[in-house]
Amino acid sequence: MTQPETVAQILAELAGAAAEDILADAARRFPGRVALATSLGVEDQALTHMIAEAGLDIPIFTLDTGRLYPETYDLIDRTCKRYGLKIAVYCPNAREVEEMVARDGINLFRDSEHLRHGCCETRKVKPLRRAQAELDAWICGLRSGQGATRQKVDPVEWDAGAGILKVNPLAEWDEARVWDYVRAHDVPYNPLHDTGFPSIGCAPCTRAVAKGEDWRAGRWWWESPDHRECGLHQSHAGASAGDGTPADDDAGAAS
Repeated sequence: MTQPETVAQILAELAGAAAEDILADAARRFPGRVALATSLGVEDQALTHMIAEAGLDIPIFTLDTGRLYPETYDLIDRTCKRYGLKIAVYCPNAREVEEMVARDGINLFRDSEHLRHGCCETRKVKPLRRAQAELDAWICGLRSGQGATRQKVDPVEWDAGAGILKVNPLAEWDEARVWDYVRAHDVPYNPLHDTGFPSIGCAPCTRAVAKGEDWRAGRWWWESPDHRECGLHQSHAGASAGDGTPADDDAGAAS
């Protein structure tokens, strides 16, 4: 079965399915070969709650870039204790980080878009690929309408960069629905969300957004809105068709 046929078939089977059912289907379809990549953002926290409540055999991992907000580290601890689970933490290669900083500076991401993408590659994309090495599919909290680079997200896509399927159970949810779910189920979340941070990544590259600004305006705000991604996610245009469109998007895996 070809990649486009696989994605199209699964999308047809899951048409209209609830997020909880999409998660359960992933656990059944890819036993021992699927995991949730959490950025600890509110969407991923909702998915963590669903997985824990249903007792699904879906491991959870996150990426520690070494430059996250203290609130994010605290949330990892609170989430593990709340649900009695372990979140695997993947870190960048220390030598690669040292060489990058020695060559390009500690805040290289502010000097050029090229250097910023190199920083994201070292700190996020490479650790993600290690986490995905034994997977047939990965789950993340992407939604349609999350800024200029995420206007349309499908529940299932082909991730050409990783060579596996990507499952987005919240693809059809809007922000209000996510927050209604989190509050109804008392899901732990990052307190920075209450201070104007709809999207939370590395501390030097994330700021609060003003009312009316784009959902992802606080990410790499010195760059063009069309390029504010880090490479964790396959570009959505053509992703469902499995056409190998070059990646230029960012994740649920650490935002």
